Amino acid sequence: MNPTDLKSTDLKSAELKSAELNPVDLNPVDLNIAQPGIEIEDGAHSQHGYSPNKDAYLRRLKRIEGQVRGIARMVEEDKYCIDILTQVSAATKALHAVSLGLVEEHIGHCVVGAASESDPMVRAEQIDIKVKEAADAIGRLLR
Repeated sequence: MNPTDLKSTDLKSAELKSAELNPVDLNPVDLNIAQPGIEIEDGAHSQHGYSPNKDAYLRRLKRIEGQVRGIARMVEEDKYCIDILTQVSAATKALHAVSLGLVEEHIGHCVVGAASESDPMVRAEQIDIKVKEAADAIGRLLR
């Protein structure tokens, strides 16, 4: 159920509505993911894969922060538990959308960058490291 579909007067308060998130708005596709193959310096990132979209990520994270503050306010005000759980679900989905965007940026920038390494031994090692980082991050998201 979408939090905006609820009829509860608690969720219709102007204060909470300003903090409400629509998880659809946080689709990673809307982040204009950087194209693969952005060059990285040997051994260090000249910029992170998400850097071109940093402002979009920060806006989304600030909206999520507002959502979480709204949830805390609901708890402080002893609001109905199901309404709180609905908002927790929306915030969780929003964070997952940001996470998926970051994973996509990591693969498109860091993994592809490692694959463009000229030394075959270094390239193989860097690809292994970057793919393992991505796999570990995805594993943490699925727990």
